[in-house]
Amino acid sequence: MAIAYLCLGSNSGDKIGNIQQSVRLLTSTGMVTVVRTSALYETEPWGNKELDWFVNGVIEVKTKLSPHELLDLCKNTERQMGRVSSLSEKYEARIIDIDILFYGDLIIDEPDLKIPHEHLHERAFAIVPLLELIPDYEHPKYKKSLLQLHEDLETVDDVFLYGTRVDI
Repeated sequence: MAIAYLCLGSNSGDKIGNIQQSVRLLTSTGMVTVVRTSALYETEPWGNKELDWFVNGVIEVKTKLSPHELLDLCKNTERQMGRVSSLSEKYEARIIDIDILFYGDLIIDEPDLKIPHEHLHERAFAIVPLLELIPDYEHPKYKKSLLQLHEDLETVDDVFLYGTRVDI
């Protein structure tokens, strides 16, 4: 079984409910088991400051799925929840967004899959919840701990503790 870390985010509708529903859908397959969860955070949108703020959290999961199969499960979950991606707008409102941050210590650089997530080292909304779970974890590509990556952030987006955890 592999350990992976998924970042969950929503900035549309019932944001917390959307995150909770996505976890239920991910685990309902029996192919993903949640090990631990971070708190939820209210975060400034990244890439388009005109959007509503997000609620984000990270879950640590065990899975027998390959990285590509896990990506398929994440994308299918997003579609089941009604997410429609626009080809013209990269940063848009999202009922749910599920990103694979880490999958073990693997480094994958393919057109459809980048692990670790290619922008993780730039995003406080992903690093802050990961700090709760694995602060000393060394990023396989950059060879820095998550704590060091957080300290290296050039701009720190507003990330506020929401006061609850990802419900499992």
